[in-house]
Amino acid sequence: MPRRVAKIAVSAATFSIDKPYDYLVPENLAEQLRVGTRVEVPFGKGNRSTEGVVLAVQEESALSSLKSIHRVLDRENVIGEAQVRLALFMRERFFCTVYEAIRAMLPAGLWFDQQGKRKANDKTVEFATLQIGNDEAEALVETKRLKAPQQSALLELLCCFGSLPTRDMLSHTGASRSSLNALVRTGIVSLSEREVYRRPDIQSVEKAQLPELNDDQARAYDGLRELVRSADAKAALLFGVTGSGKTSVYIRLIHDVLASGRSAILLVPEIALTPQMLATFSAHFGEQVAVLHSSLSIGERYDEWKRIKRGEARLVIGTRSAVFAPVSNLGILIIDEEQEETYKSENTPRYDAREVGKYLCARSGALLLFGSATPQIASMYEAKRGRYVYFELKERFNKQELPTVRIVDMKRELRRGNAGDISSFLRQELQCNIDRGEQSILFLNRRGTNKLVSCGECGFTYRCPKCSVSLTYHSARKRLMCHYCGFSCRVDSVCPSCGGELKYLGSGTQHVEEELRELFPGTEILRMDTDTVAPVGSHEKLFDAFREDNIPIMIGTQMVTKGLNFENVTLVGVLCADQSLYSGDYRAGERTFSLITQVVGRSGRGKKQGRAVIQTFTPANQTILQAAKQDYEDFYSSEIELRRLQNAPPVVDRYTITASGQTEEQVEWAARYLFDLLSLSAREIGNTTVLGPAPLSVYRVNNRYRYRVSMLGSQSDAIRRSISAALIECSGDKRFRGVNMFADHDPGD
Repeated sequence: MPRRVAKIAVSAATFSIDKPYDYLVPENLAEQLRVGTRVEVPFGKGNRSTEGVVLAVQEESALSSLKSIHRVLDRENVIGEAQVRLALFMRERFFCTVYEAIRAMLPAGLWFDQQGKRKANDKTVEFATLQIGNDEAEALVETKRLKAPQQSALLELLCCFGSLPTRDMLSHTGASRSSLNALVRTGIVSLSEREVYRRPDIQSVEKAQLPELNDDQARAYDGLRELVRSADAKAALLFGVTGSGKTSVYIRLIHDVLASGRSAILLVPEIALTPQMLATFSAHFGEQVAVLHSSLSIGERYDEWKRIKRGEARLVIGTRSAVFAPVSNLGILIIDEEQEETYKSENTPRYDAREVGKYLCARSGALLLFGSATPQIASMYEAKRGRYVYFELKERFNKQELPTVRIVDMKRELRRGNAGDISSFLRQELQCNIDRGEQSILFLNRRGTNKLVSCGECGFTYRCPKCSVSLTYHSARKRLMCHYCGFSCRVDSVCPSCGGELKYLGSGTQHVEEELRELFPGTEILRMDTDTVAPVGSHEKLFDAFREDNIPIMIGTQMVTKGLNFENVTLVGVLCADQSLYSGDYRAGERTFSLITQVVGRSGRGKKQGRAVIQTFTPANQTILQAAKQDYEDFYSSEIELRRLQNAPPVVDRYTITASGQTEEQVEWAARYLFDLLSLSAREIGNTTVLGPAPLSVYRVNNRYRYRVSMLGSQSDAIRRSISAALIECSGDKRFRGVNMFADHDPGD
């Protein structure tokens, strides 16, 4: 008799031993088992019970002796065959196990806690339903009005609605539970449990008409609509200056996709942008919209996932992980602000939502649309090569001019005796805005009060004992903090080394806020950084307060640079434009150009002309000048030539292996061994370069040292195979026990 065998991705399998493992399906579990269900299986020499996911079921196995599945953990499959194929793709592309890939796809509520219980279960509510006709019920209302007034009130309510949640009925009428039970006992009313969804709070908005498009938008929309209608998968880049109305084009395209019976996904880079997008798209698509991001409660995220899986919501809006939404018949996947690094995961699996999107659209025959005012150099490179269809919006949707930009030389400010963070020119502009009742946004990409605290006499600097970074001073807590591991301590009144006077250097958003309060006493100021938006939903409340209360000045980090639309903001200030220019990363110029361009674009989005002030110590820097002119084409031309000279992406592909451990010598030794292995492979592949081993810019985090080896070339498949082989070989080498190694494609640091 043939055996039923399940191929299972096991959670306990590391990357070096990851493969589909064969398990025997017991007869009593055969009916419950299907592809995509989770199971409990014995694994390893000790037969330790571990979770697994069924990838396939077949009749036979090449192995004679098989272990049996212990039990099935799901009533129905949590993933389908399409997601199984996606997990296999992710294993090869992102150097993770199949189980890790599947875990990334599913909401946290589906997983089990240490006691073996699901973290989120279906929520049910008790409903009362009228079991007799309305005429008979209305007669009973009058009969019971004097003798049983509470029963009468309950019946009167049910006559209007037929069925209601019992909790709401009792609360509304003030009736007791015993009165309801009396109606149930006589068969007049029945009780039942119904599943309800835990929905995130969505701002109620009126139904909106489809937006009217100007000529530029209409041309882009017409071209993109043809790509959507095509039977073949396509990728397109929509490049539009800030305020050009890309969202209106998205709405029209999504309307067409939903009308054709297909589904859509819209990705945004920041949680802070989700409420604004959600309100806009809910006005057009109502209950068809589902939202997925990490600030939702476990129950809300689980229920939104269920709505999508059941086809009740066909437009998904969310951050990076929303790319895994279980939509059926995908028609379009839009990645807004596609240049943002937040689309790349920094944790295992280290996937890039843009790469996952390419795979999904290729499998579904859907359109992948990248949208940005400052596209990635890599995306524009693909557009120039003809691999992406290119569309452009050259003007703002309301024909308003782009903001006028003034560059301020902060060296000159110092010579004039102004050592503060606000130049005299920016101060005048802020005062003008306050006098006119207009709003201003100031951008500084550093939170806290001061970047470091140092002694001016002996040079002592407070540094994190666990990480290779200086501690940041936070005046609100009067503590020094590490932004990598969370270590904190109090600052001394004098230098602990020599007793000298301590200097507070490198301003952060808290310090700028304090300076603004001194410059503009009595003026309300709002600060937006991770210290002020920690509570769930607080970023939305702060943005609403800024808009509705017409707060004159908002100071913030990256979260104020993109996707925000405040019509009364007419002034933007970039306080330290040089900050990201000299990080040593080949993308430093790209990041700086994007940040400046995006934040400048927040100004003048209404009917009033916008202005921007860029403060810098290097006013002649080419990138800053290009950002001030909002000249992306010029920036791209110079940047791509620099990438060719550097032999850097996107001209070549870049893969890395990072080794980390508690002993620096052992980590460096492992990195050197990796370098030797990859160098041998590079000679076989040809036209491939291996760099390193080298410590990361922050080489120690939480007492773990970090070294990296990089491999650059155009033969991506061969490079990935070489890196996988090197990881597998090193993981079995006892000399490197205690050293953790992981591979990544073009990491963000």
